[in-house]
Amino acid sequence: MRANAPGRADGIYGRVFTGGIKMREVDVSTLTEKICEMCIAINHELSDDMKEAISSAQGEEVTEIGKSILGQLQENLDIAKEKMIPICQDTGMAVVFIEAGQDVHFTGGSVEDAVNEGVRRGYIEGYLRKSVVGDPLIRENTKDNTPAVIHYSIVPGERVRITLAPKGFGSENMSRVFMLKPADGEQGVIDSVVSAVREAGPNACPPMVVGVGIGGTFEKCAIMAKQALTRPVGEHSPLEHIKKLEEEILVRINSTGLGPAGLGGKITALAVNINTYATHIAGLPVAVNICCHVNRHISREV
Repeated sequence: MRANAPGRADGIYGRVFTGGIKMREVDVSTLTEKICEMCIAINHELSDDMKEAISSAQGEEVTEIGKSILGQLQENLDIAKEKMIPICQDTGMAVVFIEAGQDVHFTGGSVEDAVNEGVRRGYIEGYLRKSVVGDPLIRENTKDNTPAVIHYSIVPGERVRITLAPKGFGSENMSRVFMLKPADGEQGVIDSVVSAVREAGPNACPPMVVGVGIGGTFEKCAIMAKQALTRPVGEHSPLEHIKKLEEEILVRINSTGLGPAGLGGKITALAVNINTYATHIAGLPVAVNICCHVNRHISREV
């Protein structure tokens, strides 16, 4: 058979040649295994950026009650890691971002089924709380925390990157979308984000991380806000004017006096992460997705 014959498989290198194009094969069972491990890991130990942010916040907090609360949060993290119990009783609804290289060929079944199987196994094997109901009105628990919410993107290359962000609903319920007018401008964005945080108050379990999406359409800005929460704390937007906006909004939020657990103090938010996209001449969509101090995010590549 010719080297570039359609459908030729190269078992040594795990590649498939289709019409002369080399494709990397990835069995979907790999996704299941990774996601199972990720569900268990991130519900028992926060990512390094979040641990460092909470530790630094204790040094910056000016009120005694705020310092005490931040100390308790760190103690809780230590206990969860040592005894392998969830950091928070709300182990969230699994949100999964999959960046699939366009030179990847998935084999062995459905990608979506494989992702949900990983979540199912992770939540059962990790003894994590199952919080998902199959119908939003009938509200019967699915008993395995599936289905997950999955966002796909096709990117260049032959790698697959999985990011898992289990989202608790104390903070998720504080999400807001503002369809601003272009004339509202930057000040309108700032005022909208700060008002969303004020309205959330203690319900979002501060200190929080604030994800913001600006631009796109109604649904695009919401997804950007969600994905912004997975960016490491301390890593700013590569756009200089957006970096400055992140810093300004963080100062404004921490000037509200809401503080840790909403009991007063300097540290209301640990970070403001903003993602942007092109938008229509007639609109300025802004989405705010708040996450509590248990801002769980973990990534793996296959």
